[in-house]
Amino acid sequence: MEFSRRDYLRGVIDADGSVGHTGQGLPFVSLTTASAPVGAYLCRYAKAVTGSARQIGRNARDGIYNVVYTKEAAVRLAGHLYYPGCLSLARKQTSATALASWERPADMPVRSPGRRWKPWEDRALLAHDDAASAAAELGRSAASCSVRLWRLKTGKARRPEDGPADT
Repeated sequence: MEFSRRDYLRGVIDADGSVGHTGQGLPFVSLTTASAPVGAYLCRYAKAVTGSARQIGRNARDGIYNVVYTKEAAVRLAGHLYYPGCLSLARKQTSATALASWERPADMPVRSPGRRWKPWEDRALLAHDDAASAAAELGRSAASCSVRLWRLKTGKARRPEDGPADT
């Protein structure tokens, strides 16, 4: 039989993941893994299925990866992985099936995907050395610039390499 990516990932979720609703009633699909390749594979596969991008990073407590999809992305991913008649744990199949009926409440806004910082923006922010003055030039909020500046200065984010200001 030919290798099935979908069935493989469903087995991984069955073994080390979770499918269900959060305490607030939001649908989710998650995976906890110590394997960078498995976590990255899920992220690549789920992006193709849901359009939702994730970047994995080890957590500080125990150095593992926690990859989580919520709301519409979780509904799409669960529906794709747990199709009718597939081989899976019955409780996870039941949970995945229950996610399909979720609809975003009318009063719940859709959050736009975050805008990644480009190296030229980091350089401009560092050149200003002031979040408020850089915000208007960069088309970002002062709060966003303040957090990014702190991350750059404390080493939480990698500083851009010296290069042309437009890249």
